[in-house]
Amino acid sequence: MTDMQEAPGDIVMTRIGQAMMLLHGGDREEARNRFGALWTEIGEDGDALHRCTLAHYMADAQDDTGDELAWDLRALAAADGLSQERLTEHHAWLAVRAFYPSLHLNLAADYVKLHRAEEARLHLGRAHAALDALSDDAYGNDIREALRRLERQVDAM
Repeated sequence: MTDMQEAPGDIVMTRIGQAMMLLHGGDREEARNRFGALWTEIGEDGDALHRCTLAHYMADAQDDTGDELAWDLRALAAADGLSQERLTEHHAWLAVRAFYPSLHLNLAADYVKLHRAEEARLHLGRAHAALDALSDDAYGNDIREALRRLERQVDAM
């Protein structure tokens, strides 16, 4: 997923961004605590953009690969329920389908860590199938390169 740019008045996205800054600053525990509190507030049936974004970053805050996988699966499920109209309210220039290469890449990486090569290959294939949604820019190129690196890992399993 791309970096967030806050829509005016979306306090939940602001709070997710604050926790994300803690995560990127190395305070995984505090980030996890804040993401967890937000998840409780949002709920399993809350706004799909909030759930997708929060779960995506919560996965990165996990120490256990099984927990990371569970959060990445939540992010994918939320993306599946995210409408383009809702995303446009927050990211006028971004398409929902542009989330999928990153989401599937993350799932493939989780499955590699768990030594589950077949599931990893499945998600690598899905990530490749969605690559046309990415621009030919630094972010898109980073995702493409990460896919190539992960494919080499899966091939070596």
